[in-house]
Formats: sequence, structure tokens, C-alpha cells
Amino acid sequence: MFRGLWWTLVGCLWLPVGDVRVATPLAAAAPPVGRYDVVIYGGTSAGIVAAVQTRRMGHSVLLIEPRAFLGGMSTSGLGWTDTGDKRVIGGLSREFYQAVKRKYDDPRRWVHERPENYRPYRPAEDALWAFEPHVATEIFAEWLAEAQVPVLRERELKAVSKEGGRITGLLLSDGGVITGRRFIDATYEGDLLALAGVSFTVGRESNAAYGETLNGVQKARAVSHQFVRPVDPYLVPGNPASGLLEGINIQPGEDGQADQRVQAYNYRLCITDVPENQIPFEKPAGYDAAQYELLLRNFEAGDLRLPLSIIMVPNRKTDVNNNHAVSTDWIGMNYDYPTAHAADRAEFERRLKRYTQGLLWTLACHERVPADIRDKVARWGWAKDEWTDNDHWPYWPYVREARRMVSDYVHTELDCRRLRDCPDPVGMGSYNMDSHNCQRYVDEHGHVRNEGDIQVSPRGPYLISYRALVPRRAECTNLLVPVCVSCSHIAYGSIRMEPVFMILAQSAATAACLSLDGDIDVQDVEYAALRARLEADRQVLVYPAGSVAPAAAGVDPRSLPGVVVDDAAAIKTGEWTESASIGGFIGRGYLHDGNESQGHKRVQFTAMLPQTGLYEVRLSYTANPNRATNVAVTVHAATQETALTVNQRTAAPIDGRFVSLGRFQFSAEQPARVTVSNSGADGYVIADAVQFLPVSE
Repeated sequence: MFRGLWWTLVGCLWLPVGDVRVATPLAAAAPPVGRYDVVIYGGTSAGIVAAVQTRRMGHSVLLIEPRAFLGGMSTSGLGWTDTGDKRVIGGLSREFYQAVKRKYDDPRRWVHERPENYRPYRPAEDALWAFEPHVATEIFAEWLAEAQVPVLRERELKAVSKEGGRITGLLLSDGGVITGRRFIDATYEGDLLALAGVSFTVGRESNAAYGETLNGVQKARAVSHQFVRPVDPYLVPGNPASGLLEGINIQPGEDGQADQRVQAYNYRLCITDVPENQIPFEKPAGYDAAQYELLLRNFEAGDLRLPLSIIMVPNRKTDVNNNHAVSTDWIGMNYDYPTAHAADRAEFERRLKRYTQGLLWTLACHERVPADIRDKVARWGWAKDEWTDNDHWPYWPYVREARRMVSDYVHTELDCRRLRDCPDPVGMGSYNMDSHNCQRYVDEHGHVRNEGDIQVSPRGPYLISYRALVPRRAECTNLLVPVCVSCSHIAYGSIRMEPVFMILAQSAATAACLSLDGDIDVQDVEYAALRARLEADRQVLVYPAGSVAPAAAGVDPRSLPGVVVDDAAAIKTGEWTESASIGGFIGRGYLHDGNESQGHKRVQFTAMLPQTGLYEVRLSYTANPNRATNVAVTVHAATQETALTVNQRTAAPIDGRFVSLGRFQFSAEQPARVTVSNSGADGYVIADAVQFLPVSE
């Protein structure tokens, strides 16, 4: 789905093509604020880094932020940094975390605990990856002041003027007109790229769109942050006619299918267990008890886990995140946010704030919450010394994903897994391909389930192409996009980390300045020159020593005879880890059980065979000395169910990939099934693929 509003400068009018909103005469607008070499819209961490880099390269810059505050999620509670491989975080991004470390090297910073009691603080290391929100705010303010970056706050972008394929100016909500030579969209939402007429998408692509395995609807894979007990979804329990609780639907879609759903947003919360620095949790005005009915039913069903991820940052404060089935993620409520107007977004944020405050009060005080949970939550309170200029509340909600640009190059799962070459890297990522849940639905048993959670490691760093930061030439030639990059949903789940946004922002600003110096389009920046400057500025563009090399492609299951079901299409029970550490696998990798929770994990391979008859069934695995010698495998045929064990410690006898499980009679009218279980296993259990080969009788 591509959307976008085209604005062109016609005479003296900012004219919205195909749109009926107000066209503002330039003569009636406030006088232009000025002309800059680089104009950056979005005061996120990426926007700040881009502005500082532009000034370091000797160009004028203006940073515009529609909110009253700066810093994005780095100043809004995301104090525990999702880093992945820290060795690939360089340039200004690393400088930020080094600045954090220097702040905490000052003993006066440790007000509520001693530094030696906070384990992540290690005096000998160059950087610290956890911090209080106000520390990030201080650092960014110091950077902007030192670089002499002018900032406009509380100015919303209303229109974009273009001449040919170039942006010439921005019309702001106060009537001011900003003109510039190069532009950078550093927003989480992609507002500038959309108004500039650049193609974008919202939601999840199908797996088939880019040859991926983790995109689209993901019911079978959604095993984390999941309901572990049966919970009734209806307003009146047991009565479908009464309707569904808030945020639950009955048409989730099929696995791998595209949709327009967006992974859930939340607020990252800074709370403390230091009594003298606490503000107690209170029931918010407008509290709606019905919003927490699912939470309460989940407790009553027997799920007694604390539904909060409480991660400590310095001074006995936290970065609180979503955890388990019902938590701070407001699942299914944010689908309109990415393309909404400012007023609608503000209303969503007010409702999300009320939901979140009500959740904490419910957990601490509600009589239907187990006493143990109430006691655990009640010892915390809002941090009195954070966000003192915003009623002690985070400046930004966690917009995990909104618009994503669609350019000539789309970064996908293939790039994250290093399955295709990147000749023009401008940064590296390494964190999990991580999507939070996107929806709640009613399953075939009449119980509520979450869908969309994916947490799959790329198994090491990967390269990010410059082409993912620039629009199609026909759409815009002087815009760079370091946040809402050209990327698939599941690949964005890895890229969308604050250190990576800062890395890409520095690279985008560098390219903008080089295009200015050469008076060329951003698509024509010479990569050799760009790389030389990035490396001079300590960006990391090569794989670190000892990291996982680009993955070797496995055997394409479509190239094999018979019917082959890869693990990507199998149904998983329990948490399985994807890997490609040992070659010889089918598809893009295989699953292993982590050698834990024996008896609670299984993978079911299912196929509808083209005709009734006798088939040889083969199981694929990668051998290793740490594998189980007694992997439990069950073949479910038309008239029989056969249990076997497979020794995965020894090499597979057929082409080094498969072992034969025997010959079985199958019906074309019934699904053929093979189940791999870790019940009683004496080592790691591998689930890779199953092959059904017809046998001539």
C-alpha cells in the first residue's frame, strides 16, 4: 500500500494535489524563517545527530520538532539500550553512549545508589548503555549548544513545496516558511517523506513479497508474550453474542499473509523503589475498568507472572517494558496512528497514557489482582525527579513502527541474515528481528490469543545499504530518510533501535553535505567518498573480527523432489531458536530447542500430498556432538501412527542432510504429519525439514 500527498508550488499557492485541505497563499504566511543548507524535520535522537554532523561538516542546519521536547525515545524512558553487537556502534552514536559513561563517572551522579552496586557500570569500559532519561536530555542539549544548532520546537509540518523532484520549502503550523537545499526526515512517523510524495507502506508485507519467512501474519510463531492459560474473550464469558472485549477480533488472517496491522506501541516507564523519590500510582481520571478485564481474567485463569519487564537503570530507576500476555503494549489500538493528523495522534497518546497509568494502578491496587502481584508492584512509584517539565511523564510514546519508505532498494530479512551482498553500507545493525504483537484474536477453541510477536536473531551484524536511505529518483532528489528507511516490516524490527537510528542519521547527514559540496542529487553521491568520510568519523562498515560471516544459503526446498516442508512453514509449540550455525540445512536455517524444557517443545510438519499412496518420509537435521541421540519423532499417516527416535549426533546418511523414517501409506484427503519433540532428549533437538517422496509400487 503506497500513500502520499503531493504538494507543488503553483504561483503563490501551496497547492495540495488531489486533496481538499486549505491551500495557504505565501503572501499571507509569516515571513520566511530562513534558508539553510540542510533542514531536518524530527527532533529525535536521529535528528539531533544529523544536525550535529551537518555542523561538523561546515554547513548550516535547522532542526524542527513538532513537540515541545527533543530526543525521541532516548529521552523518553528507553534507558536500557537494545544494542546487539556493541562493536558495530560507532561514530556519533557511540559518542553518545561514551558521553553517558562520562556523566556517571562523576560520583555526584549517584544519588540513590552506589556505582559499584550497579552492575552495568564498569569504570574500565568506554561507554555505558543504560541511563536515566534526564541524562540523555542533558547530553543532547549540550551537543546542540556546542554545535550551535538552531532549533524550532512546536512547529508541525503542514505542507511541502517542490520544483520538479526537489523539495524547496516547508510550510509550518505557525505560518513560517523554511527553505533549504537538502532535507532529512528524522521522524518516527515519516511525515516529511509522505508530504513530499515519496512512496511508503504501513503494516506487514506478505512473506512472498520479498522472499521472507518472518513477515506477514504470524500465529504459529507467536509463542512469546502469549496467553498460557485459556482466557475467555467475550464481554459475557461463554456468550459470543455479547461481543468481544476491547481490541480482540475474529479474523486474524493466515500465516505469512500481508495486512495493515502495526506492532503495538507503549510508553517506556521510569519508576523507582526509592520511597523519598516516589510519586504513588493513582487511579487516573477517566479510568475504565473494562480495559483491564482481560488482564484480570488472565490472572484468574492461573497466569501468575508479573506482567511487567522491569529493567534497572542507575539510581534505582527503571526502564519498564511490556511483558507476557497483557501488559503495557496497547495491542491493536494504534493502526491509524502512522498516517493520522496531529490532533488524532495527540488523542491516541492521551488514551495510551490513561491506559498505562490505569494498568499500574490496577496491578498495585485492584482486588482481583493476586496479592503477590499487588505487593510487587506497590513497592514502586513514578520517579519524582524525571520529566519534571512534563508532569513526570515520558515525552514520547514508543512508536515502534509507522510509515516505512519504499525505494528502489528495500532492506529485508535477506539482508539481516546476510544472504545478499551489500556493496554500499552506511552502517550496521545486529539486534534481533523483533516485532511486538500486532493483534489479539479468538482462536479455534474460543480463547484469546496474541499474534505477531517475533524474536529471531540475525546471528550477528549485517550491513545497511545507502540505497535504503534515499527515495526513488523520480520522487525526490534532495531528501534522506534515516529512520523510516526503505525496509520490510520484519527487517525494520531489527533496524529500529536507537543506536542504529543515530548511525544512519550521521550517514544521511554526511551524504547530504557531500551532495551539497558536489551540487548533485543525493542518489548520485559517490560511494567511495561517502565511505571515506564515514570511516574517518569512526563509523563501522566492516564485520568485526570473530563475528559470524555472511550466512551460506541453504538448499532451496523447491529444488528437492517430492513434497518438502521447511521449518519456516512448520507449527511450533514452545520457544524454538532459529539458527544457521552448522551448514547443510534446508531453506534459510533450522530450529533448535535450546536443550531445555524437555517434553514441552515440539514442531509439527504438515503437508497435503498430491495423491494417495506410499511415500518415503525423510527428516532433515544438522549433526553435531551436542545434539540428542534420542530425538522423538512421530509419523502420523492415514491409518497408522509410528513413533521413532533419531540420533542427531551422527551425520545424516542421505546426502548428509536426511535420514529415512520409513515408508508409509498416506491419503490425499488427510494431512500428512510429522512431529519432532524434545521429550526426554539428551541433547539439543534440531527441526529442519521433512520430505515426502512418492514410492513406485
